[in-house]
Order: sequence, then structure tokens, then C-alpha cells
Amino acid sequence: MTDLAIREIRGGYPNAEEIVKGIDLHVFAGDLTVIIGPNGAGKSTFLKLVAGLLRPSSGSIELQGEALPLGNAQLACSRGMSFVPQERNVFQNLTVRENLEMGGYLLRRGLRERLGEQLERFPLLKTKLREKAGNLSGGQRQVLAMGVALMTNPSVLLLDEPTAGLSPGAADEIFELVRDLAASGLAVLMVEQNALFALEYGTKGLVLVAGRKVQESSAAALLANDEVRHLFLGRRDPINSSTQVDQGDSHAQI
Repeated sequence: MTDLAIREIRGGYPNAEEIVKGIDLHVFAGDLTVIIGPNGAGKSTFLKLVAGLLRPSSGSIELQGEALPLGNAQLACSRGMSFVPQERNVFQNLTVRENLEMGGYLLRRGLRERLGEQLERFPLLKTKLREKAGNLSGGQRQVLAMGVALMTNPSVLLLDEPTAGLSPGAADEIFELVRDLAASGLAVLMVEQNALFALEYGTKGLVLVAGRKVQESSAAALLANDEVRHLFLGRRDPINSSTQVDQGDSHAQI
């Protein structure tokens, strides 16, 4: 079953030229779909249109087989969609526990159980419960942001550049966590500038250029596509790059 079906989505910001120009995409449970492309391609705008933070000018979105009213982020959340923005994704003056509790504020019951589930899923957070979110490292804040987003037990998780500004080791750690979330049954749609790195962990990839979908394939096929690598991704060797660190260092970085 398709958890997220996006058809001919168009739109952008009010009183501005249309940025996203008719994109179709299906994301299934267990998928980690990576959206890549050059700067200004409309990747983050597309994600915000899907999340309901911007209202599409046309198109349709179905969530778990039911039509989702466009441009309504609160309803999208209540139906099972969570969005983690690139910036301002945690309350820096609140503790880790308070952030997680804020993530579950729509829950009528079961808050304690959901909190416990996130601490089991992300053991790092269990050791930081009383710390202010603003005192965490960049990687730790991203882990917290994902924990907050998962408090409502979504079926679809949208991530906007979760590794922006992180070291290669911390980025490795975040990508591993995201891959594990998809493997647990979530449908994950992720925008990433670190495209080669992200495709190593993804199951499917989507290339956007000037607001249009120009390629859609398995992540492995895109990773092996010389034209895609040359035009959009650079020349980094995804397996033997000297910028990668060993697993022990990546845990230290986050």
C-alpha cells in the first residue's frame, strides 16, 4: 500500500513565481526516498508543499489511501505525517524531556508510553533528558528533532536536510538512524544536499531540476549513473572516500 501518493503538485510562495512545477511521487512504507538536485531546484519547497506548510496551487496528496486537504499542516500531522525542518526544529530553551513532551502535546493519552518509546529508540536522549536542547551538539539536536517528530507515531516522516552543517561522522550517524527508521516500517522522504552520501543509505532517489522531476530510480541506480554524478552530485567516491570515519568516531561526533 502506498503510504504517500503525490500527484502533479505545483506551487511555491504567495505572490512569487511557481517553484514546483508538477511532481508525481509515491512513497511506500519501508522506503527511504532521497530528493536531490542542484541549489534552487525546489527541493525544500516541494517538501513544505507536501507537509502542508505551503498551499499547492494544484495537484493532490493521499495519505494512507485518503485524500489530504492541501495546505493544512495540522491536519496532515493528525493524519500521520511529521515534518522536521532544517532549522528551528527544537525549542532550545527547553530540556530534552520538555521538547519530547511538546512533540506529544496533541496526544490525549499515552504520552508517557510514547516518551518511553523514543528513549528506547534513541538511547542518546535518555542520557540528556535534563539538558537544555540549546546545549546539545548539532547531531544530538537532529536526533532530538526526530524524536519529537515521532512522538505522534506517524506513518510518514519528512526530513529537510537533516545533516546540514554536521561533520561527516555525525552525518553518518544521522543517516544510519534514518535508514533504521525506514526499515522499521516508516515511509521516509528526505531532502539532502549531501547527495552521494544520502543515496548510499536510501532505497529510492528523485532528481529535481528547476522544479521538475528529471529522474526517479532506485538509489543504487542513481548512485551508479555517471551523468547524475557529474551534473548534480560531484565526484566523491561513496564507498572509499577519505572523508568517512570509522564507526567509533561517528558515535563520538554526534
